[in-house]
Amino acid sequence: MLVLCWALRVFENTELEFVKGDNMTAEESLFSKYPEYIHKDNSAESDYFSLIRKLLVSQRESGESATEIDALYALVEREILSSDLDPVRPVSFGTSGWRGVLGKDITLRSVAQVTRAIVEMYEALDTDPSLASLLGFTTSAAAKKAGCIVGHDNRFAGPILGNAAAGVLSEAGFKVFYAGESTTGVLSAAVMVRQCAFSVNLTPSHNPLEYGGYKFNAFDGGPAEKSITERITTNARRIIDRESGKKSSCIPPTMQIEQRENVSVFDSFSCWDTLVCDNEGRHGLNRQTLLAACSERSDLVIAIDCVHGASRLHIRRLLGARENPCVHLLRDSADVTFGGVSPEPSSKNMQGVIRFLASQDTPLKIGAVIDPDGDRIRFTDGSVEINMNQFGALAYHFLHTHKKKKGLVAKTVATSNLANEIAAGFGEEIFEPAVGFKNFKPVIGRALVLFEESDGISILGHTPEKDAYIGLILALDMVLTTGINLGDYQRLIEKEFGAYYPGRGGIAVSLQGPALRDKLSLLDRYVAGSSVEVGGREKTVLELITVDGHKMVFDDGSWIMIRPSGTEPKVRFYVESRTREGTDLLVDTAKRLLQETGVLS
Repeated sequence: MLVLCWALRVFENTELEFVKGDNMTAEESLFSKYPEYIHKDNSAESDYFSLIRKLLVSQRESGESATEIDALYALVEREILSSDLDPVRPVSFGTSGWRGVLGKDITLRSVAQVTRAIVEMYEALDTDPSLASLLGFTTSAAAKKAGCIVGHDNRFAGPILGNAAAGVLSEAGFKVFYAGESTTGVLSAAVMVRQCAFSVNLTPSHNPLEYGGYKFNAFDGGPAEKSITERITTNARRIIDRESGKKSSCIPPTMQIEQRENVSVFDSFSCWDTLVCDNEGRHGLNRQTLLAACSERSDLVIAIDCVHGASRLHIRRLLGARENPCVHLLRDSADVTFGGVSPEPSSKNMQGVIRFLASQDTPLKIGAVIDPDGDRIRFTDGSVEINMNQFGALAYHFLHTHKKKKGLVAKTVATSNLANEIAAGFGEEIFEPAVGFKNFKPVIGRALVLFEESDGISILGHTPEKDAYIGLILALDMVLTTGINLGDYQRLIEKEFGAYYPGRGGIAVSLQGPALRDKLSLLDRYVAGSSVEVGGREKTVLELITVDGHKMVFDDGSWIMIRPSGTEPKVRFYVESRTREGTDLLVDTAKRLLQETGVLS
C-alpha cells in the first residue's frame, strides 16, 4: 500500500479512511472470497463496482461490509492511478460531457490525455484563426493568461483527477483557478465573473456511483458547442491512439495542488454570489433580501436533500442556514457511494424530504432534491411533487407576472407544453431546441427562463448552464412573494391555462451509435397523417418533429418522443397528455414502439 499512500498524498493531499496498514489483509480476503468479481493482479478483468453494490445492500441490511467496501475502493483507486490501458469505451463528448466507468474509462492517464487534447485545441488558435469565434480568444497566449477554472464533484477520486487536470493545464502555461469540490453552476459562474477561457469539471452529473466524468464549459460559462467538443474528441482519440501501449507523456509531475505553478485555490461560491448580485436588475432576485425575510418567518420550513453531493458544501451559505432555523439538510454527509442509490432528482429520492415535511406543522413548505454536481433540482411542498416540466412554467409565469420581466421562454423539445400555453397567453415567443442546455445558446440574454425536462434551469442574467441554486432561490422567492406553496401556485396556473401531465422514462440498451440509430429509424414510418394505436384507439399523427429523435404530436395535442441518450447507453422516451390516464397509456405505447424497433431484444 506504500505506492497507494504516496499517490494519495501527492494527488489528493487527503488521507482517506481506508488507507490503513491492515487493508492489505482485507484485500487478500477479497481475492479469495469473491473470485467471480476480483481477479488478482488483473484489475482490467475485475468488476469492483458490481461487488461494491452487492456489499452496500449487505451493509444496509446488517451494518457490516464497510471494511470490505473500503478495501474495494482502495483497489479502484489503484486502478485509476496506475492503469496504462486505453479507455474501454472510446472518448466521446455527449450532450453534457464525457462519462465513463472509474478505473476502466476514467483514469489518471485518460483524464490527462483529454486535458492535453484541450490544450492542443487552444494552441491551434495560433495557426487556425477560425477557432477564435468558437473559443473567444485570438491567440493561445491570451487564453492562457485569462486562465481556466478546474473543479470536481463529490465522486470517488475527484481530487486526484482534478489535480491531474490542473497539472496538465498549468504545465502548458495556463493560469489555473482551482475550486476543489464544487458544483457545475458555481463553476460556470466563476468562468463568467473571472472572465476565464473555460472550465473543467470532473463530474458525470447524476450517473450512478461507478461513473466518473469530464465537463468542459466554454468562455461564456455554458456547455461547449458541438464543433468544440468534436474537436476535443478528435484530439483526445488521436493522443490515446498515439500513446496506446506506451507510457503517457501527458501525465503531469506529481505534487500537491498548492505546489503547482500557476495554480491558485479559490472560493468558487463567492463568484456565484457576485454574479447573482450583479444581475439583480435583470432577473429581479435578491438573495440577501430573501434570506432576511426568511429569518423573520415562523411559518416556513425548507428541507434540502443533497444526496451526499457537492451541494452539501454550499447550501448552508446559500440559504443562510446558521441564521435561519427553518433550513434543514438531509443526506449532507460525504459519501461517494450515495448510500447505494442512483443520485438523481427523482420521486424515489424525494421520499425522505416528503417524510420530513410531513412532520412539520408550518403552512409553508419547500422541499428539494439536488443531484451530485448541483445542476439539477426537483421540488415538492410535501403534498405535490413539482418536476422541471411544471417548475419551469411556474418560474416563467412568476418572473413575467410578479417581477414584471419580459422575454421569451426557452425549453427543450422534450418538455411539457404548459410553458407554451403560458407564453402564448403573454404574447411571447417560444424557443424549443433539441435536448441539451448548449442548444439554448442562440437565445441567451433574450430568454427569461431556460429549462429542460431533466430538472435543469437557468434564467435571464444568470449562467448559460443549468444551476440548481438559482432554481432554489427562485422557488424561495415564489413562496415568499405569493404567500402560497408551490403546489397551490401550480393549481392556480393550471386553472387559468389548463393541466398538462408529462411523463418520461429510460431503457438500457446494448446497442450504441449507428447501430442504435438504425434500429430507431424504423420509427420513421410514423409520419404526419399516419396513425398509432394508444390504449386501444387510433390516434392520428398531426405533426412529426425530428429536431431531436422522433416526436409524434397527435391530433388531440398529446405526444410521444423517443431519442437515444447522449450520455448513457439508454433510449429515453417522453410523453404528455391532458389527463393522467392518458399519460399512462402513452408510456405503455412508447415502450411498445421501442419493442417493435428491436432495440430491447
